[in-house]
Amino acid sequence: MITVNIYYSGSDGNAKRFAGEMISSGTVDRIRAEKGNVRYDYFFPMDDPETVLLIDSWEDQAAIDVHHASPMMETIAALREKYDLHMKVERFVSDDGGVPSSDQGFIRN
Repeated sequence: MITVNIYYSGSDGNAKRFAGEMISSGTVDRIRAEKGNVRYDYFFPMDDPETVLLIDSWEDQAAIDVHHASPMMETIAALREKYDLHMKVERFVSDDGGVPSSDQGFIRN
């Protein structure tokens, strides 16, 4: 699995308005319905009111490539422009090993 964290930053609440429009327009639901999408969720950092974090996970690179070639990318790009957002991106590849037993003691179930 590949997880991409995208930090959308703007001013005057634009990052939150962007996320709101992504949801209200149905774009988020369409992305979540795409083959290979595992997660697509927005979060708000407590210490930065002008940033929204998107956690976007996919089964593999092929699924990401199909998503990037979809018409939804034009919608996303247009909304980023509309709200004048800048992005910082982090990418993680899962090791599929789960949580090591040495870390289990720190997790409260």
